[in-house]
Amino acid sequence: MNLLITGGAGFIGCNLAAHFIRAGHTVTLFDNFSRRGGEANLAGLQGEFPAGFAVIRGDVRAAAAIAQAAQGQDAIFHLAGQVAVTTSVLDPRRDFEDNALGTFNTLEAARLSGQNPIFIYTSTNKVYGGMERALVVDAGLRYAFADMPNGVSEDWPLDFHSPYGCSKGTGDQYVRDYARIYGLPTVVFRQSSIYGPRQFGIEDQGWIAFLAICAATGKPITIYGDGKQVRDILYVDDLARAFEAAIANIQHAAGQIFNIGGGPSRTLSIWTETGPLLERLAGRALPVSFSDWRPGDQRIYVSDITKAQSVLGWTPQIAPEEGVRRLWAWIQANLDLFAA
Repeated sequence: MNLLITGGAGFIGCNLAAHFIRAGHTVTLFDNFSRRGGEANLAGLQGEFPAGFAVIRGDVRAAAAIAQAAQGQDAIFHLAGQVAVTTSVLDPRRDFEDNALGTFNTLEAARLSGQNPIFIYTSTNKVYGGMERALVVDAGLRYAFADMPNGVSEDWPLDFHSPYGCSKGTGDQYVRDYARIYGLPTVVFRQSSIYGPRQFGIEDQGWIAFLAICAATGKPITIYGDGKQVRDILYVDDLARAFEAAIANIQHAAGQIFNIGGGPSRTLSIWTETGPLLERLAGRALPVSFSDWRPGDQRIYVSDITKAQSVLGWTPQIAPEEGVRRLWAWIQANLDLFAA
């Protein structure tokens, strides 16, 4: 297949590219290289696959550029966009243009390409908002849902919080509706915490990588809240298999929305469990300071992945301890990238 990956030089994009190049597909990366790590990720891919993929330096906000890139593509993975809640609050117009307008442009490019390509969109669990209605209990070192043992299903009411939640949610609903209105075979992945190699985590996005990078480089760590917040986490190789499963089962997946994460069996608390794990890898105690809760921070979010398991035949395979160990090994091998 011919595959176009927007945001292809980003963390998820470059890992998907490597996965699908190895599987024998023709891959094109579309990226504006505005994020830190993009050039390093591209260099890594070029070293591993010197003749294995094409690169287009472009921006999804430019409709003509993405329309040209979409020509001849059998599938489009739309990952490009602004990724941080705090950034969206500081610059909501840019957030809207990157996420809402960028997604609309990419959808239109797919629709008008004449190929009717499979279109997979990376949405976010932030479309569910603060989930104030969820019953949460303090289980000692972590928070837990009182009455949702399988986690949050796709039926949970949408409640967009922050400009980021609104812009990603807008894309989420546009992608879904293009399947209904235009027959475009679209799939929405509402993703939880994705982590793994090639991730240049920052304080408000990519929290596992950010904490691991701080632990490896001796940078200060600040935890907002009490550190008992829980997230289900998904290793990026497992996410790549979910994309593969969606393509293989597109006759059932088209027009569908899936919560994609580690599920109840692959969770970590943000510090009370992640901290000791990183301390074992670092071989030393890690100093940490605590600050006030951030607005809208969920005490717990765990994806119910039952629908993805049933429709796609997909289940995560990498346990948190193994995944974090692999991430740590990549950081140790690339410490020069984090020197600044």
